[in-house]
Amino acid sequence: MTALAQAKRALAAALGEDRVRDGDSERDLHAGDLSFHPPHRPDLVVYPGSTGEVADVLALATELRVPVTPFGAGTSLEGHVIPVHGGISLDLSRLDRILDVSPENLTATVQAGVTRLALERAAGEHGLFFPVDPGADATLGGMAATNAAGTTTVRYGKMRANVLALEAVLAEGRVIRTGSRAAKTSAGYDLTGLLVGSEGTLAVITEVTVRLHAIAEHAVALRVAFPDVESACRTAAGIVGAGAGVTRVELLDGWIVAAINAYAGTSYPEGPCLFVEATGSEEVVLGDLELVQAVALAEGATDVVHERDPDARARLWKARHDVTHAAAAKVPGTRERATDVCVPLTELAGAVRFARGEIERLGLHAGIVGHAGDGNVHVSMHVDPGDPGELVRSEELVHRVVDDALARGGTCTGEHGVGLGKIGALRQEHGDLLPLMEGLKRVFDPLGILNPGKVLG
Repeated sequence: MTALAQAKRALAAALGEDRVRDGDSERDLHAGDLSFHPPHRPDLVVYPGSTGEVADVLALATELRVPVTPFGAGTSLEGHVIPVHGGISLDLSRLDRILDVSPENLTATVQAGVTRLALERAAGEHGLFFPVDPGADATLGGMAATNAAGTTTVRYGKMRANVLALEAVLAEGRVIRTGSRAAKTSAGYDLTGLLVGSEGTLAVITEVTVRLHAIAEHAVALRVAFPDVESACRTAAGIVGAGAGVTRVELLDGWIVAAINAYAGTSYPEGPCLFVEATGSEEVVLGDLELVQAVALAEGATDVVHERDPDARARLWKARHDVTHAAAAKVPGTRERATDVCVPLTELAGAVRFARGEIERLGLHAGIVGHAGDGNVHVSMHVDPGDPGELVRSEELVHRVVDDALARGGTCTGEHGVGLGKIGALRQEHGDLLPLMEGLKRVFDPLGILNPGKVLG
């Protein structure tokens, strides 16, 4: 009997046959994510319902040397959940309980399968919210595993800044708990910070304790149009450098704005723009937006529109979150190939100018969006998978944009992660540190069963 057959029999006996599946449709659903990377089916899909059951699965997988790839909502963008070596896709969606919301401590503890919007609803009942917003309704476990970020990072930081404690299961099935509900700690090595962003290669996260924040009493958004993308980028850097307490500073180039207008029926000026939001007391918001407007006008802004009405503000941010759908509708019959880099703010204008120039040189259909307040540049290419030449050019664009970001003192990925797509770029950026990373991998996962083929290859 093969190891997989043994695993299937043992897991079905322990969990029930309905939670150990190998049908074609089930395997197809767990073969890919939102990325451009080709799907690969797992041999089994397993649905644990508790941390103890996750531990049982991993202990058996270690005994039989069967690969295990954790799966949340499947919204990752660099192939993190693709089981490239087959084995078990460990679907954590049934770990979906919100265990605690503590308004007094401004914390919440949730199981890994709880989605961002489910936490948002629970926290909202207490006048609180969780700030990390990657756009997709991802699971908190997946967001922690990939160190997710989003539009509010400029104010609140990424997942690593917002995770206080974790429960996780090591490869051999041992359950560990890192951190605490205290606001800070200096006790030993930061294992919480290590596991956040480890992309399922060191342990399987089963529970997360996160920071919450009070919902602001007042919020206003600005939509600011510019004659060129460089002036928009300089404005973003100027806003942050001047100390404006903004919550969001989002860059959209003209290609993206045109796609949004066609998709959503809006009539925004079809050139580079910033979407900016400030939150807080009415007085604080007014001061921040006056500063933003002054910086923008000094950089040559051609239009500044205040969105004070909640519905208008919601439409603005919905348009930003619908960028992927809008871009896909602009180039039908293609697939999105997304990539991101992050650079120092002083290099943002140059990085965006370079990326736009490479898009034009290579003749690709692509737009640029960015979390401009923290220097994060996203290139959204739309490629015909049946056109070998276009595939080669898209690959060249990714490499060129990464090379440029590294030359500017930046990083090969600000938030999408390494996964499958940036393994070579990680080696390019941190080749001298790879022996340390490989040593950590051996300590946590000596047999290499956890999400093999990712991060370190």
